[in-house]
Amino acid sequence: MDRRQFLVAGAGLAATVPFVGAARAQGIAARVGYIPIVGTAPFFVANGEGWLKQGGVEPAITVFESGPNMIQALASGTIDVYVAGVAPLAVARSRGVDIRVVASTAVGENVVVTAPSLTKFFTDGVAPAAAFKAFRAANGKPARLATQPPGSVPDTVLEYWLWEIAKVDKADVAIVPMGIDATQQAILAGAVDGGTVREPALTILQTRNPQIKLVAGGEEVFPGQPGTVVAVSGAFATKNPDAVQTVVNGLVKAAALIKSDPDKAAPHVAAALGKGIVDPALIRKALVSPASRFEIDLRKIIEPSRALQAYQVKLGSLDKEAPFDGLFDTRYYERAVKAGG
Repeated sequence: MDRRQFLVAGAGLAATVPFVGAARAQGIAARVGYIPIVGTAPFFVANGEGWLKQGGVEPAITVFESGPNMIQALASGTIDVYVAGVAPLAVARSRGVDIRVVASTAVGENVVVTAPSLTKFFTDGVAPAAAFKAFRAANGKPARLATQPPGSVPDTVLEYWLWEIAKVDKADVAIVPMGIDATQQAILAGAVDGGTVREPALTILQTRNPQIKLVAGGEEVFPGQPGTVVAVSGAFATKNPDAVQTVVNGLVKAAALIKSDPDKAAPHVAAALGKGIVDPALIRKALVSPASRFEIDLRKIIEPSRALQAYQVKLGSLDKEAPFDGLFDTRYYERAVKAGG
């Protein structure tokens, strides 16, 4: 089922609950879906430090491969909290999925890297368009770039960089959609010639193979690039407003901790993303990477999100722009800042 078919089918599954007043966040189970990237770090730091439990929130956490895939779980009521890219949410809401963004967690996450097969063409003074053209001339085929599915933030910002900023000839590039883990493995194995990655993939890739090159940073690929957000279903927000506030309060504190003491934050993130496999020291390095910019203030991503959506329409991954009415609920963040997190 493609993204448009799902959103139409999923619209009728959105759960709604009438407002019942502010519920105490005591022993509230929150079913959380996330994608395994460092942009989700504030959530896992808040959870690992015990701030969510102290507020009575008990997360049950499930990993997904991309934001669009997670929309199905939201629409069916399988998860309550979404920690992933902002791009699919306005469309989901326009199709009847009652979803509300309550915080940003990171911006400028997606960067473009080249595998060794393509890196050798990205020499000093050579423009990206010329590098891609030289690759095709030398290999008789376009460079293959891996990214997440159409409609996702990684795909949208990659295409923006290729066609609008770098002015690459479309004949010189083939975009290959795949999951996050598959993208990392494909770049390492040389099955593709590059792609979009986020942390910790960038640090992992460059640690394992220094010939993997960062050729475009987050702000370069899409100015003001919005990224990972925390969103909640309307039903969960209406029934459990105190629980939502607890989560956002925790995110504000977590972002401050990551900045002031990444050594303390890293084990929480490693436990969630590394599953005991990735060295916490590597995660610590990823937390302070140029590709890691933690930002909880969702007000800063509203206009960039509109620009991102407008470009999705231009690409054809969306039929038309979806209204943002009611999508961004800034009240929780504003209260959290006023209360000092």
